[in-house]
Amino acid sequence: MNGKALVPVLSILLLSACLVAPSRRGGLEVIPILPTFVEVDADDYYAHGGYHYFHTNDRWYYASSRNGERRELPRSHWPKESRRRGWKHQR
Repeated sequence: MNGKALVPVLSILLLSACLVAPSRRGGLEVIPILPTFVEVDADDYYAHGGYHYFHTNDRWYYASSRNGERRELPRSHWPKESRRRGWKHQR
């Protein structure tokens, strides 16, 4: 893909509120933004859009599989509110 074709493709991805990150296999991967409200299970895990998200030590991480390498999710892609399923306590 030449440079002129790459600019519109990246613009579309960036304007769609997705995160574009380098892939371990080369190239780029698109990570969708989390919804405004997230309800995690007992081990602070949430799956959305084909990705796996983890809430640990007041930070969000994502991976392409549940046991895959975790990368820190930029704060701009964090949900505005999250809580554990069945709990009334909010973060």
